[in-house]
Amino acid sequence: MEKTLYLFKALSDETRLRILKLLEGGELCVCDITAALEMNQPNISFHLAILKDAGFIKDRKKGRWNHYDLDFSAITSRILLPTALEGATGEKVAEDKKRLEEFRAAKGGNGCALKQYANKEMYR
Repeated sequence: MEKTLYLFKALSDETRLRILKLLEGGELCVCDITAALEMNQPNISFHLAILKDAGFIKDRKKGRWNHYDLDFSAITSRILLPTALEGATGEKVAEDKKRLEEFRAAKGGNGCALKQYANKEMYR
């Protein structure tokens, strides 16, 4: 029963649902998620750890950055994730996707562009 409670707790947070919705588009670097949600990296890493422990995402290391993607290997993920993703809509999700596109365009495939955003208030 504790595992079931943990799964639903992982899906009960707006930030974690926004992260999952971003990952619906494919693998992302932690810096991509940080820029899209306009949150600091430790906060994002906290939410990513919960999602990973629940089995909803997987990660891989590339250089000094971790990349995350949805993990549909467990039956619970194959059942719960599509339902959660379908319900994760709204203005915040649209704004997240827009910021992600802008950030990825700025970094242009040249590693992490988070340094360019260092002067923004949310990264202080």
